[in-house]
Amino acid sequence: MTVTTETIETVEPARARDGGAGPLPSLTGALLAVESLLLGGGQRTARRNAWTSVLEDRRRARDRIEAQRVLGTAPAAPALRS
Repeated sequence: MTVTTETIETVEPARARDGGAGPLPSLTGALLAVESLLLGGGQRTARRNAWTSVLEDRRRARDRIEAQRVLGTAPAAPALRS
C-alpha cells in the first residue's frame, strides 16, 4: 500500500521550528504510515475492527453500570391491582 499525504496528519507548529521548510507528520500519522507498511490490508482492517469492538464493549459496560445505578436508586414501582 502506498502512503499518501492524506494518510499522514501534519502539525502546523512544525513550520515555525524548522524555518518553514514544511510540516512534520504527527505521531498518529507516523504510526499509521508504519502500520500501512508492516501490515497487509486484511490485517489492518481486522485490527481496527477489533479495536472498534473493544470500544463498543466499553461503552455498553458504562451504559449498563449507569442503568444499574439509576435502577438501584429508583423507588420500587407500586404493585398493580387487578
